[in-house]
Amino acid sequence: MSDPVRIGLLGRGTVGDAFHELLGQRADAVAAAAGRRPEIAGVLRRSEGDFDAILEASEVVVELIGGTDPARDYVLRALRAGRHVVTANKQLIAQFGDELFDAAREAGVQLRFEAAVAGVVPVIRVIQESLAATEITKVFGIVNGTTNFILSEMASTGASYADALGRAQELGYAEADPSDDVGGADAAAKMAILARLAFGAPVALGDVSYEGITEIQPDDIAYAKELGLSLKLLGVAERRGGGISVRVFPCFLYPRHPLAPVEGPFNAVMVEAPTITEITMSGPGAGGVETASAVLGDLVSILSGQAPVHAARQSLEIVRDISSSFYLHLEVADRPGVLARIADVLGRNEVSVRSVVQRGLGDDARLVMVMHECPESWFFKALDELATLEFIRAQPRAIRVIEEEFV
Repeated sequence: MSDPVRIGLLGRGTVGDAFHELLGQRADAVAAAAGRRPEIAGVLRRSEGDFDAILEASEVVVELIGGTDPARDYVLRALRAGRHVVTANKQLIAQFGDELFDAAREAGVQLRFEAAVAGVVPVIRVIQESLAATEITKVFGIVNGTTNFILSEMASTGASYADALGRAQELGYAEADPSDDVGGADAAAKMAILARLAFGAPVALGDVSYEGITEIQPDDIAYAKELGLSLKLLGVAERRGGGISVRVFPCFLYPRHPLAPVEGPFNAVMVEAPTITEITMSGPGAGGVETASAVLGDLVSILSGQAPVHAARQSLEIVRDISSSFYLHLEVADRPGVLARIADVLGRNEVSVRSVVQRGLGDDARLVMVMHECPESWFFKALDELATLEFIRAQPRAIRVIEEEFV
């Protein structure tokens, strides 16, 4: 057996503790798989350790601090010092990926970050290794376990958004400050990473348009059930003509879509390409042990494999105006001619209706519609006009609908 590989661990929070414990439990398995037994050379946290001493004693640095400061400085220094790095830090990769990848290439070391996206689901490894020579056309899926749990809870119990969030926090699926998760920023960072790897383009976090789930109401989910739909926060990165579109948004799915049955804190990612049709990967997306398992997998890859190439090969235009189908919720005063005027607004903007559900009478009426696919700019122009009509009693609510179904 070769000399042990010395690991510098930065961070001992939930994931750091789980990784520390898992490394001890699986050290023999790592040695059997990669030929070298891992050992912790030092730990850095607020009350313990010195980064320079840990760097000097380590061959691989595992960054589990989170955030970008001081994580960016530590990772850059480690790479430039010739140390391989494993990180679970999605914001670090999404915001400073080019700088970090350049530093890794110049030093001839590896930078691995499987745990930064979709937890234990090995989507990064599949894209950059198994599908490295494949022209990927689309990567999409549920990449945030917190929001998927909240939406599943609302659908199964009828709970409000606030109550479902509280339940997620009780169970440890949501942070005390869940803003990045529920607002869509966490998923946006993950999609920036996936888009860069899938398309070989320098996709920045600012190129990703995103929405969260904070405005979702229980009656949106209840009405959607009547229409045979389920609600997910979806991340989509796809080729559009000569450019690419990268977005995060809540959307409804029809029952035969492979992502429709994914419930609770689980993630699922689909990859599409002409030569493979589609691949679906799913698994736990949240949790310390799950994330630590992905980090350990990266460590094994470093010890036994070639460094992946992260260089951006081409610059692609970011396409903003995409065609989508929409769910539309309108609270109206039920008077003669109301439906005709709504239909007139939609028709003049070339938005056609697929289905309609009406509930209530008088001043407490609700109209729920699903639209056929059209350019989003057309739909939102119609939505702005609808909001000005005198019989509309509340701000209209719109949620995208994915019409694609799989047999």
